[in-house]
Amino acid sequence: MDFRRGSSREEPEINLIPMIDVLLVILIFLMVTTTFTRFAELKINLPTAEAVKPAERPDEVHVAIDAQGKYVVNRTPMQFHSPQAFAEELRRAAGGVAEPIVVINADANASHQSVINVMEAARLAGLNRITFATQGAPK
Repeated sequence: MDFRRGSSREEPEINLIPMIDVLLVILIFLMVTTTFTRFAELKINLPTAEAVKPAERPDEVHVAIDAQGKYVVNRTPMQFHSPQAFAEELRRAAGGVAEPIVVINADANASHQSVINVMEAARLAGLNRITFATQGAPK
C-alpha cells in the first residue's frame, strides 16, 4: 500500500559548496605555512677544532697542499701530473704499512679541486683511510 500516492518524491542532492570551501581553507593554510629556503644565500662557517696534537704515528702519510696548489708528501715536494702518477707517489710514501692513514693538511685558501685530486689519488692507490687536519682557533 502506498500511502503517499499524491506526494512527489524529492531526489536527495549533494551540496558541494561547503566541501569546496573547506578544501580552499586547507589549501590557503598550507600555502601560508610552507617556507622556502634559498640556497643562494647559504653561508658556511667552517669548523675549528680544539684538540691537542697527537704524537705522529708511523702509519700516516701526510699530504700538504698550499694556497698555490703545490703538494708535499711526507715533507717531500711533489708535482701533480695525473691521479695515477700521484697514486704511485702515495703508495711509495706509505711503504709497507698495511692500512696507512692519509692526513690531508690543506691551506684555507687552497682550491677545492686540489683536495679532491689528493682524495682521488688515494682512492686509486687503495688508501681508504683519509682524515683532514685542522688548526686550533686562536686564543
